[in-house]
Amino acid sequence: MLTRRQSLLLATFWTAAPAFAFDLNKALGAAKGAAAAASLSDADVQAHSRQMAAHMDGQARIAPEGSPYAKRLAALTASARDDKGLALNYKVYQTRDVNAFALADGSIRLYSGLMDMMTDDEIRYVIGHEIGHVHSGHSRKRLQVALSTGALRDAAGAAGGTAAALSQSQLGELVTQVVRAQHSQSNENEADDYAMGFLSRRGHDRKAAVSALEKLDQMSGGRDSSWLSTHPA
Repeated sequence: MLTRRQSLLLATFWTAAPAFAFDLNKALGAAKGAAAAASLSDADVQAHSRQMAAHMDGQARIAPEGSPYAKRLAALTASARDDKGLALNYKVYQTRDVNAFALADGSIRLYSGLMDMMTDDEIRYVIGHEIGHVHSGHSRKRLQVALSTGALRDAAGAAGGTAAALSQSQLGELVTQVVRAQHSQSNENEADDYAMGFLSRRGHDRKAAVSALEKLDQMSGGRDSSWLSTHPA
């Protein structure tokens, strides 16, 4: 027979148990999400990247095929439809912003504001620089970090890290953390080194890297540049 003290202790245990179980489940879910992010497969990275590209494309005004911007981009990237096994696809966002980005699935997006101020080889340098972030693993690392925190971590844990679990708002958060956040100076230097090789392999003028950066640097005292805002000086 239980004593009164034993009965009270038992009652206290059962009353607290549900709350303890809830916290434990939450902790296990967080651990599962963090583990899923840390062990992203190449297929997971590609799937997340495709969804991010579709999310951003859906919010952008894309230069239609046959437009001057689309024609120019097609011509200057004719020798760059693939880079070390990475199939590349290109679009132009019609906006005055000066920016560009590459995603791990090979999606390259250039802003018309950047195209307006740069020569063809300068644009090729920017493309090579952004691809450098992909090949150097910077984009993958950002994806892993983003998916290991907060709501994105919980979504990754719920579906083993697959992109299907992400809502539009979560995709927007992922874009912010993967595409729009600032890279470190060392990452930028590594991407620039890659861009120089990118130009050399295709027989383009390496001096375009210098002139492109000079143009972007001049903008720091005037018109806003989204590209500069995500790239250290």
